[in-house]
Amino acid sequence: MKKLLSVLLAVAMLATAALSLASCGNEADFTVGICQLMEHESLDKATQGFIDALTAELEKAGKTVKFDPQVAGEATLCTTVINTFTAKNVDLIMANATPALLAAANATSTIPVLGTSVTDYSDTFSGNIPANVSGTSDAVPFDEQASMMIETLNLVAGDKVGVLYCTNESNSLIQYNAVKELFEAEGIVVEAYTFSETTELQALVTSMANNCKAVYVPSDNTVAQNDTVVGTICNDKKVPVFTSYGGAVCYASLAIDYYELGKETGKMAAEILLGTKNVSDIEVKTLTPSVVYNEELCATLGITVPEN
Repeated sequence: MKKLLSVLLAVAMLATAALSLASCGNEADFTVGICQLMEHESLDKATQGFIDALTAELEKAGKTVKFDPQVAGEATLCTTVINTFTAKNVDLIMANATPALLAAANATSTIPVLGTSVTDYSDTFSGNIPANVSGTSDAVPFDEQASMMIETLNLVAGDKVGVLYCTNESNSLIQYNAVKELFEAEGIVVEAYTFSETTELQALVTSMANNCKAVYVPSDNTVAQNDTVVGTICNDKKVPVFTSYGGAVCYASLAIDYYELGKETGKMAAEILLGTKNVSDIEVKTLTPSVVYNEELCATLGITVPEN
């Protein structure tokens, strides 16, 4: 089902891009390359939000845009995708996820680059964000996430929380270090369960569910793409899962809306393309997260949803 939804969304994205040319024959005023790391719900929503918002903003100004949306599939292929954009000298590159942003920033210093679904821009670039780079961040208040888990699951000193993430994603390590410090301040034991290949995931999650009272999943794209594996195993063992990005597998989340994140990125792109702002003048933007409880899953796991 998830694969079918991804295919349908990809078709919709391409259709939207094609429609944006309708008022201008076969020529568009601007060409935008989109490099999305991989297909999963959060990244798909961010890309669609970007396309919708940029198309709408340019239509208001009587301009059209041609999109070239590409899904790399894995981090090592982002450079290949980005190189096709630089060869075409597109007007702007949207990089969806940290590996895509790094590839774009390394490939060009002249084409404007906007990132989305990126946790920490400063850490990604070791404190020196390139002048042609800005965008939106999916960072959330980790202290509030940790507190939410502690309160809703009645975690106490000595309880063990497993943190699952892919070692190929630097943004996940940032989040792991943040929540580790917060949990350990309350005496809660934190153990990292890491992998580099998805073939390791089932055995790793089984081990984690057998040894931990709860599971925390950061905004990790590889886990998100395979989170049904995590949800199936953990739910069978009555181990609650809390994800930083939301989704159906978590009993609760404090997360942002990725479609809205993409829309904000699209509005930034419009300002750049229309010449009202330079990319260097645009600050990285974050969104206010919202609290969501999966009431059905909470009932299954015996978790009480707060009345407020």
